[in-house]
Amino acid sequence: MKFSAARSELDSMVVEIELTLVSIIQGVALTILIENAHAVIAERQLFFWLYVVAGLFIIFVFWSRAVLHILTVIRWPLEFGHNFLYIACALVEAILFAQIGKPASWFGFGGVFIAIGWTLFVYDLRLIYARMRDSAGEASDRLSARVRRDQWLNIALLLPAIFFLNLVSAILIRTWPEVFLAHNAHVWLIAAELVAFAGYLVYVVRFYASLAPLIAEARHEWRGRLDDRDQS
Repeated sequence: MKFSAARSELDSMVVEIELTLVSIIQGVALTILIENAHAVIAERQLFFWLYVVAGLFIIFVFWSRAVLHILTVIRWPLEFGHNFLYIACALVEAILFAQIGKPASWFGFGGVFIAIGWTLFVYDLRLIYARMRDSAGEASDRLSARVRRDQWLNIALLLPAIFFLNLVSAILIRTWPEVFLAHNAHVWLIAAELVAFAGYLVYVVRFYASLAPLIAEARHEWRGRLDDRDQS
């Protein structure tokens, strides 16, 4: 059982590293969100409360997507590029949360944040294809196919839609500040973004629920294949 034990240990180590990294960077992001939300709430700036809620949904989405990714495709060896992009996302996310109260900057940095996330999804295709080549059986094949389809849906439709929502919102605010700032019409823009993030979060949770049985089956197949290698 030496090969099986060693590979399982390495896989577990990589998963722990990923979970630790995601937890730390989202903990930092939450801290910054709380600090900036305090001023908005204390001063009763009602028009900016939706930005706080949107920030919370961003954390929910980032964390849930990262965990889903860890459960489905993360194994040994450790992928540095993937983790570097996580850190880059977290940096821009922190800057984004510091823009509460500045609608144009919020949507501008929101677009940058989504662009980096978009890049991460494209980059992670290589991990998905690696899992497909490393398939241990039928359940693994079906899991990889579902994950790949979801990845392409995000790359081709979902992330571009949110990116352009942020881009258009930033342009509108900077072009017509008398409408979107002086008359607080930016509230409609952040409300639209909040609905988008909420809808996306619901999609992610439902996607995980549908994948959970396949994840368990695929893990069982993978461990069985490692055991077979040891016996041979």
